[in-house]
Amino acid sequence: MSYAQRKEIGTNRTLSIVIVALVHVLLGYVIVTGLAYNVVKKTVEDLKTFDVEEEPPPPEEQPPPPPDTLPPPPAISSPPRVLQLPNLSPMQAPQTPMVPQPPTVIAAPPAPPAPPAPRVSQPRSVSGNLQGLIRDEDYPESAIQNEEQGSVTVSLSVGPNGRVSGCTVASSSGSRSLDSTTCRVLSSRARFTPAQDSSGTATSATVRQVIKWVLN
Repeated sequence: MSYAQRKEIGTNRTLSIVIVALVHVLLGYVIVTGLAYNVVKKTVEDLKTFDVEEEPPPPEEQPPPPPDTLPPPPAISSPPRVLQLPNLSPMQAPQTPMVPQPPTVIAAPPAPPAPPAPRVSQPRSVSGNLQGLIRDEDYPESAIQNEEQGSVTVSLSVGPNGRVSGCTVASSSGSRSLDSTTCRVLSSRARFTPAQDSSGTATSATVRQVIKWVLN
């Protein structure tokens, strides 16, 4: 067999195989398509259709009414307990010692400062030394007889006119007659330049003087 014949036989054989394969494919398609159609048709016939109605939503539940508020029950208080104390006689009654409380000391406010004393010039004697105003004849007879002597300190009040307006014995000589004679003589004989205040006005002042009584 020549090469050309063998080639022709191989080609025809291949073509036959292809045709047989196509026939099988076509038959399989027809079978499958027919069966699927029958199955779908049967299924559609058996399937019963019906309308589905949506159920309305349930009504909203109303909240339950609030419970009736009842007042709280009154508190039960137990009656107060009464303590029974033993009867004590006055002698048996306990006594609480009294503790003395210290007195409350309230500090007094400080006293205001005293106003400054006005400046006053001292009176000056214009009748000389006051001791010289006492003369020998002024010596009291009673003092001479009793041999009384000593020193008398007197305080003379000098008025704005320069005259002695008062006399007091600050220190006695020990003899009443000598003391009284001293005040009498000086009150009648002594003369002063009156004291003056800061404005130059004559004012009252006090002069102290010591007078000695000596027997010769």
